[in-house]
Order: sequence, then C-alpha cells, then structure tokens
Amino acid sequence: MILRGTARILIACSCVSHIAAAQTALPSSTIPPPSPAGHARDFSEIVVPINSVKFTPSIKLGVTGKLGPNLGIDADFGTGFCLDDECSFIITNYHVAMMARPGKVKRDKIIKRYFATGPQDEGATVINVGNGGVLPYVTKRDLAMFELRHPLPHHHGLTFSLNEPQVGQEVDIYGFPHAFPRTRQLTRFRATFKAPTTSGMLAFDYEFPIADSSRMKGASGGIVVDRKTEKILGILSETNATAAVAVPVQALIDFVSKVQPFLAQRIFPTRKVLSVSADLYPKFAPPPDYNPKFIPGVAFGLQRRPEEPPEVKVLRDKAQVLADSIRNYIAVQSFEWGSGDNEESVAEAEFQVRVVDGVQVFRRYPDGKKEYEEIPNPRWGSWILPSDDWSKLPKMVGTEFRLKVRQAADVVVNERRMKVFQYYASIEDNLCPFAPVDNYGFFAISKTVAVACYGEVWTDEDTNIIRISQSLELSDKLKAYRGWEDCHVVVTYGWLRIASEPQLVPLTIYTEARYKKKEIYWCRGQFTDYQRFGSEVKIIANGVQSPPP
Repeated sequence: MILRGTARILIACSCVSHIAAAQTALPSSTIPPPSPAGHARDFSEIVVPINSVKFTPSIKLGVTGKLGPNLGIDADFGTGFCLDDECSFIITNYHVAMMARPGKVKRDKIIKRYFATGPQDEGATVINVGNGGVLPYVTKRDLAMFELRHPLPHHHGLTFSLNEPQVGQEVDIYGFPHAFPRTRQLTRFRATFKAPTTSGMLAFDYEFPIADSSRMKGASGGIVVDRKTEKILGILSETNATAAVAVPVQALIDFVSKVQPFLAQRIFPTRKVLSVSADLYPKFAPPPDYNPKFIPGVAFGLQRRPEEPPEVKVLRDKAQVLADSIRNYIAVQSFEWGSGDNEESVAEAEFQVRVVDGVQVFRRYPDGKKEYEEIPNPRWGSWILPSDDWSKLPKMVGTEFRLKVRQAADVVVNERRMKVFQYYASIEDNLCPFAPVDNYGFFAISKTVAVACYGEVWTDEDTNIIRISQSLELSDKLKAYRGWEDCHVVVTYGWLRIASEPQLVPLTIYTEARYKKKEIYWCRGQFTDYQRFGSEVKIIANGVQSPPP
C-alpha cells in the first residue's frame, strides 16, 4: 500500500418499437397524439426517450411497374430513465439497447454500455421483439445501463421502493410510446398490480389513455411508480393488449451492484456493497500458540498449534488458483480519489492495465502512448494509491503459511450465504509492507516498512473467493509511519467466461487511510473491459455483462 502527501510530512409482445418505413410515410398528424403525463411531479426530468433512426436503401415498385431504389427509414424507439441524481447513467431494457443500439441519449454521447443479460446466459429464451425480430435473453434480467459523457442538465433520478407490491396496488407507468421522434410525448398509463409471474417479473393490469393500444410500443424501459409514494417499483419490459410486465427493482439493484458497486452504494444505501463493506468480526489477533478452529464464545488457549483444518486447506488451494489465474490479462482500470465522508471524488483517472506474468504496466485510456510501472500521481494534495493488492492478497492467503488463518461463522449477505475466514500476520512475519511517501515536488522520500496486518476473506459456499480485506496496524507515534494510521483495503472478485470456462478476476479495489486521527483519504478503483491478449471476455456473475459484438 502506497500513501503520499504533498509538502506534508411472459408476455410474447415486447414493447420496443421498431419502424421500417419508406420516405413517403404518412405525416405525423395522422398519428393519434398520446395524452401527456399530468402528474404534479415533472417526470419529464426523470424519464427520457431513446431513439435510433437510420436511413436505409429499399426497393419500391414504381408507377411504371419497374423496380427502383428508394431511401427508407429504419427506426427503433424505446424509453429510459435517470438512475442517479446527476443523470450520468440511464437505465433501459436489454432488448431496447440491443434493438435500437443508440449512440446518444438526448444528444449526449453514450461512452459505456452495461448489460444484465445476454444470449449465452443460462436460462436465456428466444423472445419476439417485434417486426419479425427475435432476441435470446433472460427476461427477469431485461436491463441495460448507459453511461453518458456528461450528465443530462435539468434531469435527475428518483427513489426506489424495496417493498413487495400488493395485489390491487395503484401505480402509474411512464414512458414514451410509439410515434415518430419529433412527436413523441411522455405518457402516463394508470395501472394496478396483478401478481408476480412465474419467471420473477411483476404483472400489472393497465388502461390505455390513447385510442390505439399498439402505440404502447416504444414505452419499454419506462418506470412503474407507486402512485402514493412516487417511488419506482419496476422497469417496464413487456406489454400486450391488457397487461404490462415489469422487471422488479431488486433485479436492478443486483445488476448495478455488480457493474457499478460504488454508485450502487449511494443509490441503494440499504444494500450491503461488498467493495466498501466493513469486516464482519472483530480483529483476529491470536497468541503465539493457538487453535485455529473457531469456537464461538471460547477464548484461544495457549496450546500447540495443530494441523490446519480441512476448510482452511481448501481456502488456501482456492486462493492459489485465483492468484495463478490472474497473472496475464488486459483490462481498463478506473480510479477516483477523495477525502473525508464526501462521496464525491476530487480527482479521476482511467488507465489500461496490462498484466504479464503477474507484472502490471499502465497507460492512459483510451489513447495514451506512454507506459507507467505504477499509476501516475493525481494532481491533488494528498492521496492513497492501491498497488497490486488484487494479486498479492490471494497469493498471501494461498502460499504464506506464516499467515495465521481460521474459519469464522458463516453469514448471509444480501440473501446469499457466505463463508468467512479471518487471518493475522505479525510484524515478525514480514508479510505486509507499508510505503509512505513524502513528495516535495522535486524529490520524494519513501521507505518500505513491515507492519502487522489482519483481515477477512469472504467466499461463496464452494469456497470461491469473493472478497478479501486487509487492515494495517499503524500508529502515528512511530516516525516510520509519518503520521498515517488505520490503513484499510478491500478487493472484490467476480466471474468471467473465457472459452466457455468461468474464471475469477478482480472487480473493484477500495483503499482508505487516516492521517493523524482526523484526515481521511480514499481511492476507489474498478476493473472493466477485460481481454485475454486479444480475446474479449465477459463478466457472467449473474448479470454483469460486457457489450455483445
């Protein structure tokens, strides 16, 4: 860990709308206008239209009876809504994103796309998306997210309801139904909750405020809002003549927590986000001789240390496999730096990281030429830089038998059972380095020292590592630490599919340190866009996807 300071010492009809029309299409005045949303809250600042209009050549039978070329319009329409307060992220349906493939939302460029499902997912079924098109995906994860280059001005997100809807509960559905782009209007559809579907969706009975019910198409990706609380209950996915089906909010929480965990922490505060969650148990600090078997309520006795239990041996084997599997890859690593309790970052950077035989090098993303052995310093007063803890921590757990490890009691996190292991290393074990740096501009002073450390390893029920934390035992009274204390790092891991085989890779890294008991500095890092030396791969951990080709 490196710390630095400056001069501081179900329904078959999908509701994405697709139009393929000739240039001589009917004027928009012939289209029955939808009734605009008339609610007290201005939902036009939350819900946005998604358009994709392309001019394509077509063949038309002319008056003379001869075939001749004609310029046609190929258009797909859907709906999206702001996820966050700044409206930097737009949520819509997966099938909308794949059918429309928009490049912009309200004239702002889309710079990243995240998908909650895909054609290769287990349980994916072929869905009719209209106009003769079909698309395989998992309907209960019919979600996609667009990251915009700039936040949409005068737009913002809305709060979400985690309560299960009750039968007969009155809701409003907001979307931009089918019409040509210049005449589409935000429309409210009154509805009542009917029942959950067998596939995990939410079904609603709703009323058409317009004469032609086919005009509901194009509202896919809109929001279902509780009429009393004005909180989002679901994301509209499918419709037929009398019923609408929505993806529940819980599926959205699971999706965003995987692709943007730090964002999810702000939007869904009740969700336990693994990348920043605190350890579950008090510090494990065993005496020189100890029994590694965890017995709740029983203190450690002074006795000869026996052979490690089978569960710890399995953990060490899994950690070694993880460390070996992430020695060669390419990814994009984004960083945010900040201080105090403020969630807003004061500095951001994005790099492509290339790891060859466990050694990482960086270059500015996307078009940087110069390579760095470590991340360049942010232009900010004091900061903390995560090193290669994503690699060193599983290697330490897997191979360093000076590390004292025990299994604690299992826990349930976000309705998922996890195994928890605790570890500890003393200064004499020399396993945890600490490198404070004093930067004076023209030169820097640094010295790596060994410190005691402890942490937790969280795994799934098959002992696959999901999270590793490490805390360094520092004291501002020791000169070697230069006033830094309470340093803490958390790394999370998720699954990739490479050549049809799943593999764990690092997803996030969060580092935090306290300076002289009052100043807190943090750095958040996230890994995306993995490649295996030319072969693109995708995250498959129950909903995290890279964009399909």
